[in-house]
Amino acid sequence: MNYMMLIHHDDARLAGANQKELWADYAAFNEALAKAGGRSGVRLQPASAATSVRVRDGKTDVIDGPYADTKEKLAGYFMIDVASVEEAVAWAQRCPSARFGTVEARPIMDVKQ
Repeated sequence: MNYMMLIHHDDARLAGANQKELWADYAAFNEALAKAGGRSGVRLQPASAATSVRVRDGKTDVIDGPYADTKEKLAGYFMIDVASVEEAVAWAQRCPSARFGTVEARPIMDVKQ
């Protein structure tokens, strides 16, 4: 089953991390992910760079910043194809970002045409 692993960072906690160690951990994680057939991830710019759009009753609201006002913001994602949710959780646990926020394992909808 294909999963999108959504990375949500707490920007303040991430800023306090040892950056050299963090990126070394990510290099090892990405190498293991590639060997297991996972697809490399995408890192997003900070949530402060986001623009959110919503339409209600025909009126469009454009909001500077992320939609949710929480400490943890969407920071990126990676894709995996594993046999079970337990395997997806194991990959989420290995992701260095799990130490600075949350990694959400979400199955990808299998839409047959």
